Amino acid sequence: IASDIAKMRLKLVALDQGVWTETNSPAYSPVLRKPNEFQNRIQFYENWVLSKLRHGNTYVLKIRDNRNVVTGLVVLDPDRVTPLISPTGAVYYELQDDNLAGLNGGGLVVPANEIIHDRFNCIFHPLVGLSPIYACGLAATQGLSIQNNSTIFFQNGSRPGGVLTAPGKIDEDDARRLKEHWDSNFTGQNAGKVAVVGNGMTYTPMATTASDAKMVEQLKMTAEVVCSTFHVPPYKVGVGELPKYDNIQALNVQYYSQCLQVHIESIE
Repeated sequence: IASDIAKMRLKLVALDQGVWTETNSPAYSPVLRKPNEFQNRIQFYENWVLSKLRHGNTYVLKIRDNRNVVTGLVVLDPDRVTPLISPTGAVYYELQDDNLAGLNGGGLVVPANEIIHDRFNCIFHPLVGLSPIYACGLAATQGLSIQNNSTIFFQNGSRPGGVLTAPGKIDEDDARRLKEHWDSNFTGQNAGKVAVVGNGMTYTPMATTASDAKMVEQLKMTAEVVCSTFHVPPYKVGVGELPKYDNIQALNVQYYSQCLQVHIESIE
């Protein structure tokens, strides 16, 4: 999402007899072409959208010269910015130290007209955005668990855990000794070696195999849930099949209207 929006060129336009036409201004055009000294336009807007999607809030500080003209724009760390509301309802922002933005000393309070605040999913408060990540947290956790379990499974030679069964009764010391011997010689890097057991002992797999657990289908489902929270068509990130009709323009229009448009117009 961030890279697709960052690829778009920002235009400065003016209303001329009811028609919006592109224009150029020595006061506004330079900062739109290069927002600050350490980022180009693509990096700046990618940073803008990433902050909004990850944290639910983007705070952009306006840097002004002696003429009070905005000559720079800096995306602030959202964890270092706190919205404040006065008893009269005026909005302010408390800014902590940020060397790139030239903020030192901490606790600087600036009025709302010095901050561009782009927020997303204001569920609890109109000045506090919430990231879509909160909505896909359970699915993401499930996906990580599946991948971690899969890693352990393949580290054991794609062999599930199991139980050694003796035909008769064995004491606790023998059981402990057999378990330690089995774990040290036939698991992890030693998985796949030939085991020789006597006294009629048998090995019975107990863990659910990847095919029985429908691991691929479960992992695909978690990815689709994450895509849905960000309104990204799953095929865009390699999940799911491309729609049957191959009208690329229609697919891109759908992606724009369902996912990108709200972020683009918020930036405008």
